[in-house]
Amino acid sequence: MTFPFWMLIIVLAIAAFSIRVLGLFAGDAIKASRFSWILDDLPGLIVVSLVAASLANQSVGTWLAAAAALAVAYVANHVILTMCVGVAAYGGLVWLGF
Repeated sequence: MTFPFWMLIIVLAIAAFSIRVLGLFAGDAIKASRFSWILDDLPGLIVVSLVAASLANQSVGTWLAAAAALAVAYVANHVILTMCVGVAAYGGLVWLGF
């Protein structure tokens, strides 16, 4: 490998390490501030944003399957059951032509 490749690897390694260290400092600063409640809800907010982004341009069948999964999640509060119902609802809706 040539020198530019090694320099690229070193710069990317330093950047990756710096991002992690800055994240630790930012997390500690947020924990000490009045916005510490945000960290408690952050994992759920990330999951919701990922699901919402993936549903953005989907068909009606996908939205109906997501609604069925949401209903099961609300009633049962069980992750595996929610996934099974969501997949089964999506499969059934695709089979029906939605």
